[in-house]
Amino acid sequence: MRRSTLTHIVAMMIATGLIGCSKAPVLNVYSLNVPEVHTETAGHYKDKSIKVTFPQSIKEPLSEKMHFSYTANDRGAYQNSQWSNNMSRILQGTFIEVLDHSRLFKVVLSDMSTLEENYRLESNIFDFEHQVRGRDSYAVVSIQFTLIDADRGRLVKSKRFSYKEPTPTTDAKGYANATNRVIAKLSQDLLKWLK
Repeated sequence: MRRSTLTHIVAMMIATGLIGCSKAPVLNVYSLNVPEVHTETAGHYKDKSIKVTFPQSIKEPLSEKMHFSYTANDRGAYQNSQWSNNMSRILQGTFIEVLDHSRLFKVVLSDMSTLEENYRLESNIFDFEHQVRGRDSYAVVSIQFTLIDADRGRLVKSKRFSYKEPTPTTDAKGYANATNRVIAKLSQDLLKWLK
């Protein structure tokens, strides 16, 4: 009797688990589009190399999670939506592609490269989230870039870029759309600043 009851309980748990799996919500995955940029024909860095380091987060480590906040102290992450990769990795790849497409530098390297670079571009992320305040909804991005002359080990310049872009909707999809618009603006501003 005891054995059949135990078998029955295990069978019920397996059946419940299988039914639960079939009702799992769909996971929506979003990424950043690499914006189109103007190609530079000549410039100060045309014969130089630049290494784009892995962006560092000032507040908390970035991951695939899409963060939102309703107040300065009330934060969370979307349960059924996420970025396609660790956001620091996505941003690094985006910056590398933007710089490569611009032809501002002779070669653009990732920090995984063993080649020595002429310049290094470091970045610190201060904010990267979806802010919802009542009926207002924004994609908020704040990143500080630092350009370093690697040959001399000296600071060339540093600047913080901050954006607050209204979202078309107050969900993860609207946040992703607005974030892509921010990255397009940031890319253009970064290239102008580097020139």
